[in-house]
Amino acid sequence: MNDAPPSVQRLTATDVDAVSALARVVWQATYPPLISQAQIDAMLADRYAPERIREQLGDSLQAWWVARQARALAGFAHAILDESGCKLDKLYVHPALQRRGIGSLLLRAVEDWARRQQVRRLWLQVNRGNTQAIAAYEKYGFRIVESRVFELGDGFVMDDHVMDRML
Repeated sequence: MNDAPPSVQRLTATDVDAVSALARVVWQATYPPLISQAQIDAMLADRYAPERIREQLGDSLQAWWVARQARALAGFAHAILDESGCKLDKLYVHPALQRRGIGSLLLRAVEDWARRQQVRRLWLQVNRGNTQAIAAYEKYGFRIVESRVFELGDGFVMDDHVMDRML
């Protein structure tokens, strides 16, 4: 991939399959030391199934973005409005393209959308063992406000920090 500046735009149905495929690449590069392969597979099937993403595109309380570098999909983000603000539900960048400002651009798109929704708080969950992501979020002003184990069913859990920051 060349050095053209990355761009961010809203996800369209055309890119849903590519987002689903990129999720698998990122998760396989990130999560094997943190959770089992069975949990990775289950979470990918649940959260990144193309039909599920397509359904979310029509929900006014949710938004998706994609980042491109030289026209190739480089990352994506997903946010959900809830009673406590805006949850940054997903923010992932291709492992080969991390630390190039792509995550920052995606985060800015989420923040801008949340502000337009008149939301004051942005929050997220991050695996306690994902030190790289935690450091990145801290760099952008997020702070750990809680640590919890979230039951997912089928014996799977998410052992996460909840982080937030005001907009």
